[in-house]
Amino acid sequence: MYNEKILQILMEFKQNKLSIDEALEALKKLPYEDLGFAKIDYHREIRKGFPEVIFCQGKTPQQVREIAFNMYKNGSDILGTRASQQHFEAVKEVVEKAVYYEEARIISIRNTPINKTKGIIGVVAAGTSDLPVAEEAAITAELMGNTVKRFYDVGVAGLHRLLDKLDEIRQCRVLIAVAGMEGALPTVLGGLVSSPIIAVPTSVGYGANFHGLSALLTMLNSCASGVSVVNIDNGFGAAYSASLINRIGEKS
Repeated sequence: MYNEKILQILMEFKQNKLSIDEALEALKKLPYEDLGFAKIDYHREIRKGFPEVIFCQGKTPQQVREIAFNMYKNGSDILGTRASQQHFEAVKEVVEKAVYYEEARIISIRNTPINKTKGIIGVVAAGTSDLPVAEEAAITAELMGNTVKRFYDVGVAGLHRLLDKLDEIRQCRVLIAVAGMEGALPTVLGGLVSSPIIAVPTSVGYGANFHGLSALLTMLNSCASGVSVVNIDNGFGAAYSASLINRIGEKS
């Protein structure tokens, strides 16, 4: 989108529709816009293929609203993660079409249509308690243009539930495996499928889970090949990596 915006500014300058000062002013905001409390990186979409994402946790509703509104005015697609209802209500005041995914805690504003991939990202969650993190991954992947299939409550405590879905799971180009407690699901999947697996430990579990640390260590020590691990509860990070892998598959 921003490549097109730069070309548009240059063409308008060439056609004498913009003065040199007007063109400079228009281009000035494209590297980044300084709001004082935040610097919006508009060039990230050119470098990475997806705009800067707003991490809402720790930001006030007013800060999130101002960042989102300025990005919206500049034509960005907006994704806000770890967003509360208060964050969403503040954004909704200035951008009516903002959407809130409550379970995933995500705010989305679309300026462009979503063109879905042929390749599928499978989000496999061990238990119902893992769904907030799994949904953060699934919604993020969908908003980045990926086709997503969900396989929920298929943890290793009832292995038959996972095996029942195995044929469908094997059709996915890349898998995100989300699990708390002991975090064994990615290892089990890793021995059954040929797709790359991104493992997400969750903070779900009793005391010895150490808020997800035990699941993280299990996944890092996996004996199955093809398993990579992101941080505890980081559904967004898993979806971003899965999207990059899926898009490489689309190009090939």
